[in-house]
Amino acid sequence: MIDPLMLEDVRAGMAGAGIDALVLRPSPDFRYLRAAPLSAAGGEESYLVVALDGPPAPADDPAQAAALVPPTARRVAVDPQMHAAELFALRLDAELVLASAVLAPLRLRKRADEVTAMRHAAAAADAVLLAARELTWFGATELAMARRLRAMLAETGCEGAPSVLVAAGEHSADARHRPCERVINPGDALLVSVGGRWNGYCAEVARVFAVAEPPEDFDAMYSVVLAAQRAAVDRVRPGVACAEAATIAGEVIDGSGYGDYAAVRAGRGIGLSPAEGPWLAAGERFEAGMTVCLEPAIYLPDLFGARVADVVVCGVEGPELLSTGSRALHVLDR
Repeated sequence: MIDPLMLEDVRAGMAGAGIDALVLRPSPDFRYLRAAPLSAAGGEESYLVVALDGPPAPADDPAQAAALVPPTARRVAVDPQMHAAELFALRLDAELVLASAVLAPLRLRKRADEVTAMRHAAAAADAVLLAARELTWFGATELAMARRLRAMLAETGCEGAPSVLVAAGEHSADARHRPCERVINPGDALLVSVGGRWNGYCAEVARVFAVAEPPEDFDAMYSVVLAAQRAAVDRVRPGVACAEAATIAGEVIDGSGYGDYAAVRAGRGIGLSPAEGPWLAAGERFEAGMTVCLEPAIYLPDLFGARVADVVVCGVEGPELLSTGSRALHVLDR
């Protein structure tokens, strides 16, 4: 069932955008409307059609979905993740637009149950990163440790792991790195990130370790990343421009002399998708209920890098961090 108040908001958005019907497939937008979708046959439905009148209707294939769209519909919003074959199969004689025009603004502000799900995901990631301190890293490969962390995350009850990253030494300076067969050695900086999903909602926590001892000058650089994140978190307050969180993080890093090595992105919105609105470079202002992952980073090519990531909720009184684990640089003894 779709919550009646949510359905009212969706239809108000449809009417405002001149949209006669929504056609959704399994996706973040779909899950936002239907926490536990069921088809008429009792299985998981493949499509959902929402018109301006009448109850939302499930469908099992594009042809059935098209038959549920009112014949007078002239503007139909389709799921952003709909495949080309599905669009052709709909055969709708109407203008097609993206359903995100209606649903993205509604998804910006999280309800209490959504925040609770994200809090569970963040707590699971925190627990994995805490337990990771007791693992034997020296001599293992990035890929083996990433697989182990993913298995540990599954044991917490998370329904999925959108991302698990282990980057050692010079690889920690590569923002696009993926775990590989590189062996982890003493003196390596380790960038470890765990992203979990709970009841559909995502959270990511990233921390930095060092094996045996930090590389030379690493402590000083890492302290700048922490200061940048603290400054960004403080900007997550109702009425503050979302871009200010990224701007202040950049100013802290620039002031330290590392400006040329700062990550391009200091954060992004997060929720049912690992990356969604609000976008910190856009013109939105923070409102209570918005959630962002703040992740400033410094990358020194061929040497090392550091990124700290946490999910922050914009509360009525200010920011609330969902992850509570220590951000201090932890030196692994093995």
